[in-house]
Amino acid sequence: MGSIGKVIISLGITLVIIGMIITYGSKLGLGRLPGDIFIKKGNVTFYFPILTCVIISIILTLIGNLFFRR
Repeated sequence: MGSIGKVIISLGITLVIIGMIITYGSKLGLGRLPGDIFIKKGNVTFYFPILTCVIISIILTLIGNLFFRR
């Protein structure tokens, strides 16, 4: 039962961090980085945040390694 508790705590902390990134990410510059694709033509807007996704992935990988290190 102890390992299930650790997993639930880790998931909770990860969700809180993801929520903070989503809420405060724009203030930190995430979402409008140079590697993000943003195309606007007439009434059509296409936005694909490639670099933002890479940065969030690196952050979550580091956090995951801290919690699941063996």
